[in-house]
Amino acid sequence: MTIQTRPVEHDGPGGPFEGVYIWDDAVSGPRPGVLVFPNVMGLKAFDIERGKALAAQGYVAFAADVYGKGRRPADRESAFALMQEAGGDRKILQGRLLASLAAIRAQPETDAARVAAIGFCFGGKCVLDLARSGADVDGVASFHGVYDPPPFANADPIRARLIVFHGWDDPLCPPEATVALARELTAAGADWQIHAYGHTGHAFTSPEASGPGLAYQPDADRRSWQAFGNFLGELWG
Repeated sequence: MTIQTRPVEHDGPGGPFEGVYIWDDAVSGPRPGVLVFPNVMGLKAFDIERGKALAAQGYVAFAADVYGKGRRPADRESAFALMQEAGGDRKILQGRLLASLAAIRAQPETDAARVAAIGFCFGGKCVLDLARSGADVDGVASFHGVYDPPPFANADPIRARLIVFHGWDDPLCPPEATVALARELTAAGADWQIHAYGHTGHAFTSPEASGPGLAYQPDADRRSWQAFGNFLGELWG
């Protein structure tokens, strides 16, 4: 088994964009693909490592870029500026997400009929918006995402299955925001589930997390990743 990576440049609103495609060259033929949308800090080693973990399980992965080719934040201040720019117009953001979806489908190792998406923090918001757009994607998983809906109607029904991994003490998404998301997805006819972890805040999958309400929580990280694996098995088993 040899996990390989290659940069993939593609167009999209405000592009070009450049993500990283990840696959195991010991596996022959197309296989299911998983988009990986990064947190506020943009595409980085963490996202590629998650992609490599998926490739080791027999999938392919595409660590996506929603900020633009060469636009990698150097610090939290520049990261938040890029996030606000990318998320300031939710229609444009959806266009970027759909462009990433097209990019993973275009790779020869991807089974274009079987694609899912995961995201962390801002990336968790991205995958929810991908599902809300009505995109032809089998499932999405939001890890400590942000739940505010876009200022326009969702697809009806939302076709993707959704799984949401949530820290109950997340200051960005308090319990009322989580309940509002459940009501929103129910109204849209979605197949959804929410896993909430007690004594857990925002960014629980990130060992570098620090700040009020932000902390790595190894149990929630482990449990959510295991549950996500089960989710993929249900999608494609």
